[in-house]
Amino acid sequence: MPVLRVDDPTDDQLADYRDLTDVALRRVLEPAGGLYIAESTKVITRALAAGHRPRSVLVQEKWLDDVRDLAGDAPIFVVDDAVAEELTGYAVHRGALAAMHRPDPLPMAEVLADARLVLILEDIVDHTNVGAAFRAAAGLGADAVLISPRCADPLYRRSVRVSMGTVFQVPWTRMPAWRDARGILTDAGVHVAALALTDDAVSLDDFAAHRPDRVALLMGAEGDGLTRRALESADSVVTIPMAGGVDSLNVAAAAAVALWALRP
Repeated sequence: MPVLRVDDPTDDQLADYRDLTDVALRRVLEPAGGLYIAESTKVITRALAAGHRPRSVLVQEKWLDDVRDLAGDAPIFVVDDAVAEELTGYAVHRGALAAMHRPDPLPMAEVLADARLVLILEDIVDHTNVGAAFRAAAGLGADAVLISPRCADPLYRRSVRVSMGTVFQVPWTRMPAWRDARGILTDAGVHVAALALTDDAVSLDDFAAHRPDRVALLMGAEGDGLTRRALESADSVVTIPMAGGVDSLNVAAAAAVALWALRP
């Protein structure tokens, strides 16, 4: 576990941590580089518990003792506050950052193998909503999460932070296009229930009263909602009864309500 003090924010050793606030850049850079960024000792600890490995840790001097036992054989780069802010693009105050090796994606069929309650996120591009949905999935008993090809990355720094590290405890994977994903869901015996406002939707209360043994809740992006192909792939369309002239909830809140109603 080498401890290296670095004073130059342009040092190539720190490349993994550069421009963390540039979402468009990180969305391409991190998966292509086989890494993701874990922020705070709590999140790093949860990532390690899930079997993920750090390739380096970035920390300010005052937090060094907190991360010595977390880094394993990976180098620890120690920087001052000014270098950390210039490097990352924001004031780092959560103790530590770790560049983690991104695990290999799991096959969709494997993720579904023993799952009775699944959450599917289609094309949700807001990382905060993705993280909040994962937190709901973990806290309310979902066995797995599937995300569409265009959904935001659950391992993006903000998603991980909002999820409080629960992205590491719920099995998940990115599913293929619907023409292939629908067949895998059918083979696994999973009933797909899309949450949407349609004329033929049944209420969540009625659906929960006759809950299929294995069910996947399909949630779409705020604004656009579910795609036509997603709705065509669903076995049922379900809506949450609302009051007060409100027709819908934030996607993460809706996921939490529906997961609670359908918990095994």
